Amino acid sequence: MQPNVISLVSIGRHPQSGRARRSEQDARALELGLKLSGTNLRVAHAGNPEDAVLRQYAGMGLKEMTVLKQSIEVDVIPSLRHYIESQSAQIALLGVRSESGESSGMVPYILAESLGWPIVSRVADIVSVENGIAEVLLALPRGQRRAVSVRLPFIATVDNAAPAPRQTAYGPAQRAKIDVIDVPEVQDELRVNWSEAPAKPRPKRLKVVKAKTAAERFKAATAKAQGGSGKVMSDESAEEKAQAIFDLLIEEKVIR
Repeated sequence: MQPNVISLVSIGRHPQSGRARRSEQDARALELGLKLSGTNLRVAHAGNPEDAVLRQYAGMGLKEMTVLKQSIEVDVIPSLRHYIESQSAQIALLGVRSESGESSGMVPYILAESLGWPIVSRVADIVSVENGIAEVLLALPRGQRRAVSVRLPFIATVDNAAPAPRQTAYGPAQRAKIDVIDVPEVQDELRVNWSEAPAKPRPKRLKVVKAKTAAERFKAATAKAQGGSGKVMSDESAEEKAQAIFDLLIEEKVIR
């Protein structure tokens, strides 16, 4: 018997371009949900039902998905908790953290506390679900895995180590039905008083090179600078480079 699984998705943000996209971890969670429940998987999003990114999730093979209509400023926990309870879900799948908004990674934990469910973090795979117990593989550093048994119901946050999501198909994405549910909006009291501003880049720590030989000084002086921006070489650095080359030639007895 297939478990009753719900996948909760969010609007992602590309790390380089900043353009809206399906969230990488949420898409992996959806892929895992399709493996467990197939076409019986329920997918929900709390936010704007007109967002075009939702069609990217629908194009993964969904016939329909649910959108809990609410503005971005309100608290999503009450509406998500009510929806999960109304669907008698046994497993709720989410990404470890969202790619947009606050991106604190706290939503799964607060939701689990609100439901009174256990939470299993950084899931790589759910191997089987039998007799109300799920066999879960957790992602550990260096590609390692840990097998644990979890009793239903529970919330799982899906790691990047989970299987990659399938490509989205345009035709099925447009044909999928999006069921919109109006939910009462609960104001996020903490967020009301927040002010947002672009983050300033942090200064990078200078790498101190302790060169003992002329060859090491030459390598340090001619090393390519890391980063995406260019580097302008001043007269001082050019002199250091020339001195390092001169010292190297002397050490190799090319110049006497």
